[in-house]
Amino acid sequence: MQLQSLPVGSGPTEPLLWRERTVQTIRRAEHLVRQTRAGLSAAGRRSLSAGSPQRFVVEASGDKIRAEGSVESRDSVCRKSRARTAAGMRRPLATFPPPDLREQCSAASTAMASQYMRKVREVEAQLQRQAGRVTEEVTKLQGERDNLERTLRSLRTDLTINKRSRESRSKRPAPTNTEKDSADSLLLWERKELAELKLDLEEVLGNTRTQLQALGESSRQLLACASERAQVLELLPSTGSAGTHSTTDHAFMQTHPNSPFTPKCKQVLESSSLELQRSQQLRQRIRQKLSSATSRQNAAHLSVNNGLLQKVAEADSLQQNLALTCAATKQAVSRKQREIKSISYSRGRVQGPEYNRDTLTREKLNRPLVQVYQRHALRLPEAARLAQGSAALTRCLTSCEGELAALQGACLQLLGDLHCQRAAAQVDKAILHMRRQQADRRVMPHSLQQGAS
Repeated sequence: MQLQSLPVGSGPTEPLLWRERTVQTIRRAEHLVRQTRAGLSAAGRRSLSAGSPQRFVVEASGDKIRAEGSVESRDSVCRKSRARTAAGMRRPLATFPPPDLREQCSAASTAMASQYMRKVREVEAQLQRQAGRVTEEVTKLQGERDNLERTLRSLRTDLTINKRSRESRSKRPAPTNTEKDSADSLLLWERKELAELKLDLEEVLGNTRTQLQALGESSRQLLACASERAQVLELLPSTGSAGTHSTTDHAFMQTHPNSPFTPKCKQVLESSSLELQRSQQLRQRIRQKLSSATSRQNAAHLSVNNGLLQKVAEADSLQQNLALTCAATKQAVSRKQREIKSISYSRGRVQGPEYNRDTLTREKLNRPLVQVYQRHALRLPEAARLAQGSAALTRCLTSCEGELAALQGACLQLLGDLHCQRAAAQVDKAILHMRRQQADRRVMPHSLQQGAS
């Protein structure tokens, strides 16, 4: 409300001192009005614009001014009053506190606390969801660790089987145990392959255990942050719209130590996301390693088994050849013995009886017919031929005896080789049976079987 100048009426002139006091009073009242107007609220301004006390003061002041003497003084006072009033109206007015200020403050505090609690519940739900994902990843990684441990146990069993196989082959009868064949080379190659796989999987197992510790620490940090955030959620219901928010809301929230989403929560969420990514990459690597290790392990096992089976087949074939050759040698020995017996009988018949008294008259070289024939200078070839035949039979007998000894030695050698081959074949068969029996006890991880199929 602006102050309006009132018309000054004609009247008696007052003393100057009284007029000055009146003007000062008016100015003081205007100054008080301006101060009061600056501290009023909108409702107060409406009441001032419609109220009458201020109008009464101004009108009363106008009557006093009307009672004053000089017209020029009254006009100047009114102009100054209007200028001061307009300047006071341009100043910002202070807010007048309403009567329900306490209720408004309480409602504002309640709204602020509720909004903060809802945001905290969203952050707490994000932390709990992230902790759940970490726990699920821990479970999956533990399953892969169990597969690794089973595969390592299988590798250690195969290494033990390989050692027993090499020891068993070293117990074959001489000279087969001193000669290294293809089966021994395959066993050495299998041992090297299994040792390499074992070292590789042990390194991966160490990385898995380290990653499990990192995931456990991340889960504890997430749960600790969630528990710390949940300290202000006692008055909120357990169900709400917090679970429907996106899982990546924390990437768009502003962090502040006093905000619902603190820098520590952001750091824990980011570190847990990084650990989850590392764990997924490690699980993929473990599956690849297990598939490769299982394939190489089975390939090495089958290669050694096929080598032993080939050696057993070669030993069986060699046994058959040795048996046939040994039988033929025995027949030759029998024939040679009969021949030696016949030659000995012929030699004995050619040499005649051992005693002269047992010689018949027709066999004597001094029989009458021969003596009459030898009266001339002629000799019969009977004695020379008998001597030559006896010498030939002696030489033939000696040769046959040497051949018989050679045949008997060859037969004995064949029997010894046959015995060695049978023993070596039995050893290889026992090794092959042991390897197959031990291999049947190994269990391939079901996930790898599905991946292989």
